[in-house]
Amino acid sequence: MESSQLPQYLAVLMLFVLAVAATGGMIGLSMLLGKRGRTSKIKDTAYECGMLPIGEGSPRMSVKFYLVAMLFILFDIEVVFMYPWAVIYKSMLQDPATRNMILGSMISFLGILFVGYIYAVKKRAFDWKS
Repeated sequence: MESSQLPQYLAVLMLFVLAVAATGGMIGLSMLLGKRGRTSKIKDTAYECGMLPIGEGSPRMSVKFYLVAMLFILFDIEVVFMYPWAVIYKSMLQDPATRNMILGSMISFLGILFVGYIYAVKKRAFDWKS
């Protein structure tokens, strides 16, 4: 058995050196062979489907949009936590010690999310128009 682990990482080191050399080579060749100074104002403008761009590039979004997006993520995470629970639920029912615990934990989890949902409805967080 070898005492040094360096030979095991030799392939990773070679791949890293190759990646740095390829990147540096491409940038260097593009600087040497590329045509510099042949740009104009019209060539530097953004191409917007054949139309001249008018106005700001990114309009300001309402804070309401981000609140609704965060609420969507919150309730989407609920499904992420429910899927593994549903997969092991049948096998967990076989053990009498964990039968009530697994159902109670999911009911409490859903109860907390339901309270959050009611709070969001009361605060009118889902109204797009306001």
